[in-house]
Amino acid sequence: MTKAEVLSLLRVTPDGVVLPCKAQPRSSRNAMGDLYGDAVKIFLTAPPVEGKANAELCKFLAKAAGLPKSAVSVVSGDTSRNKMVCFCNITPDELAEKLSSC
Repeated sequence: MTKAEVLSLLRVTPDGVVLPCKAQPRSSRNAMGDLYGDAVKIFLTAPPVEGKANAELCKFLAKAAGLPKSAVSVVSGDTSRNKMVCFCNITPDELAEKLSSC
């Protein structure tokens, strides 16, 4: 995935930079996939129960972006595979650069 592709998905809000994601729980590995429609596909090993997949998603994306876990949160789609993830304290360019190199 290129930096331009990631940048095209990002939205800047008053709370931070929002990225649409398509979560694939119970995968064999935690990894970032390619574009999936208007979202980034994220593979997660955690099951989709009791918020475990959401926690794993935030942890994985925080590490990929070089941010603390507290700077990444799911802002919509808690019980859906389609999620909106918010990143605080990072610019869209910085985030796109970090995520495109994963």
